[in-house]
Amino acid sequence: MRITLEPSSEPSPSPSPSRSQTPKEEVEWVPLPKHPLFTAHGGATTAAASRNLLAWDGASRLYFWDSNKRCLHRLSLRLGDPDPSSVLAASPSKVLQSDAVLDFDVRKISINRKGTAILLFGSETLSVMYLYGRASKKDVNLICRTITIGSQTYCTGGNDIRVLQALWHPYSDTHLGILSSDSVFRLFNLAVDPLQPEQEYYLQPVEPGRTRKASSLCPVDFSFGGDHLWDRFSVFILFSNGAIYVLCPVVPFGSLFKCESLVEIYNDAHTFGKISANSVAASNSKLAISWLEAAFPELQNQETKGDSLSLLKAHSYALFDASLVLQGPLRRVGQDGNEDSVGRSAECEGRAVSFLYNLVSKDSILVTAWSGGQLQIDALADEIQPVWSVGSPPRLRVDSHDQILGLAMICESIASSSLWKLDHNAWLGNPPPLLRLAIVDLALPRKAESGYNISLFIDTLMPERIYSLHDGGIDSIVLHFLPFTSQTNGKDDTMKTPSVHPVLNTCQSGFTSEPSLCGFVSLSDSFGYSWIVTITLSLECVVLEMKSWNLLLPVSIDMEKKPISSEGESKGRDIPTIISKELLSGPREVLVPQASPSLRSVAADSIEGRSTLHQYFKLFHETYVEYAHKVYLELKHHAPQLKKIINDQHSRIGDAQQKLLKVDEKEAILQKRIDRAIQMHNSLEERLQQLRNLPCVHKKPLSRAERKFKSELDHFKEVELDALHSSVDAVSARLRRHLQASKANHQQQKTPGKKSYAGDDQMSLLKSSLEKLSLLNTENSKKVELVESSLRNKERSSREPSLPMP
Repeated sequence: MRITLEPSSEPSPSPSPSRSQTPKEEVEWVPLPKHPLFTAHGGATTAAASRNLLAWDGASRLYFWDSNKRCLHRLSLRLGDPDPSSVLAASPSKVLQSDAVLDFDVRKISINRKGTAILLFGSETLSVMYLYGRASKKDVNLICRTITIGSQTYCTGGNDIRVLQALWHPYSDTHLGILSSDSVFRLFNLAVDPLQPEQEYYLQPVEPGRTRKASSLCPVDFSFGGDHLWDRFSVFILFSNGAIYVLCPVVPFGSLFKCESLVEIYNDAHTFGKISANSVAASNSKLAISWLEAAFPELQNQETKGDSLSLLKAHSYALFDASLVLQGPLRRVGQDGNEDSVGRSAECEGRAVSFLYNLVSKDSILVTAWSGGQLQIDALADEIQPVWSVGSPPRLRVDSHDQILGLAMICESIASSSLWKLDHNAWLGNPPPLLRLAIVDLALPRKAESGYNISLFIDTLMPERIYSLHDGGIDSIVLHFLPFTSQTNGKDDTMKTPSVHPVLNTCQSGFTSEPSLCGFVSLSDSFGYSWIVTITLSLECVVLEMKSWNLLLPVSIDMEKKPISSEGESKGRDIPTIISKELLSGPREVLVPQASPSLRSVAADSIEGRSTLHQYFKLFHETYVEYAHKVYLELKHHAPQLKKIINDQHSRIGDAQQKLLKVDEKEAILQKRIDRAIQMHNSLEERLQQLRNLPCVHKKPLSRAERKFKSELDHFKEVELDALHSSVDAVSARLRRHLQASKANHQQQKTPGKKSYAGDDQMSLLKSSLEKLSLLNTENSKKVELVESSLRNKERSSREPSLPMP
């Protein structure tokens, strides 16, 4: 059906005052997979790791970035119209172009909470396009204002600092969190200054007294917390060795929070922390209370005046004599020897590649994806609480009115107990432990190179469902045991394992080294229907309806009822009774009166003989004739039902014959497959016999210590060297940037008769740090040479044939 509407009837958010009126044009609603944007597109996008060029504003607008034309397409959607399985899109789509030249490759796009700005994510450059309040209009395209984020940090010439992840803050439409390869988390306020960060946190995850490894200094991904207690002020950071750290509290200046949520954690700090007998707990809770009262001054008025405000605005504040502690690494409850210091399971292979925070009811779920194709699902077994390191003051940037414009902190990790006890006290500064829920293996084939790039997404309708996007397609993982807090009452001790279902398979003939999808988004409407939309590299759109009803309901079994023993009994019970039990038992027994001795002498034509004969005739008539009449009437009454049953049996016989024919057809195919399997088995046996004749077969297997040393060498070769090279590149880039800045300051501030020693001090500090780094690099190079020499010796010894014994 074709419908023609004016642009005014197209669903759109509230218009901006600076937005110009669009001319009237015809709009046609077509199914989203058949939209001309995807069907009539001539080119294809290039393959890249973890590319997602789709975004949804949560209402009715879908955005797609065209990598070939470097423009943004906006499509208006109708969900579930006219049937629940359909998604309609308006044609033609609106084309949004940037007013600046975008000379970088866009890998991901993401939209803010209100749908007014969209982030264009590149590995070295970040830009934000404002969707409304455009500057001008060119032909039929809309020209939108576009700004660059942190160009002094990420876009300078010769800079080796890479952007690892960038996310919009869930409680602000103007704040953007960025994690870079130099182990620094930055928070930008686009409404104030898009070039200079509002907050900087230098991550130092190495605990005192522990061995320094390069992988512990290499971050991978991060995620903001959800709307639950102190989680809303938390930032979860994942490192390449699987360690998860927490920064709390981190709040954007000027963001809005619910008043009742803040009052809850404020009262909790007063009740359980401030009155604690432990001095450490009392000190931590006192710092948290002072931070809350300064960041949200209305909390004190809530207690004194009893006001009921709905939202509170966060003021710019930081403790002047304390910096945040990098809490972690989060360890597992009851951690044993099968896992290393960061709680990594022995079933996970490779390195950590992506991270996801998911809030289901009151459960905080952390999902870590590994390059070997496994998902590690954990839950926080305790609540997050803020921790500061007293005596480590932050560096603040203020204005003329002493208002904080920016801050920078060095966040170090402190030593904590590796085991979590049930009798622990709150506000002691220990990071919350992890409760292992499941290890999900996606059953992906092994890749000898760098492993898989797995992206994680949450279903917009059902938070218990997680989508994993990898090189082979899309999988759906449903957590059936959530919410976990409602199942700890002892009634249900067994937790059902997560169910994994392949949603889309893009590699029919085997996995390739490049991803096959360049876009993914989850849609939902207010009626409880859910869809997923994906874009392939050939720019083909796929829309799939996802079932959500009764997906998490457990199967209820009545244990009191006796199970049916066989299929025949169950079907026999379903068949209604055709003939009554009275007829099946036969006619009643004939009670013949006792014959008198004189009966034989009675003549048949006499009166006495006729009376006796009439009596016997009446007795047999009542017994047999009436029984036959009842049988006739009942059979006549049940004839249609018998006919229906006979027809049903005939139809079942026909279905069985059809199935038998299909089995006969497949028998030949199965026989061929069995023959091929036998041939393959014979060839494998021959190869195995040949391998057994090799001289290296009789070598002894590696001991436990040797296997452990080999795994450490593999981990060092895979993760440590890359992380060390990236750290060296980042420090070199920062050194070049500081040298340029120091030269500029010398030229501007140099006056006759006075000398400035600030640049020399910075130079000495940088030279000392560079010397330390070069020493560390030299030691690592020696270790690498030692490892390579040992590996060459092992390979040389394995190649030498074993001499026969004399």
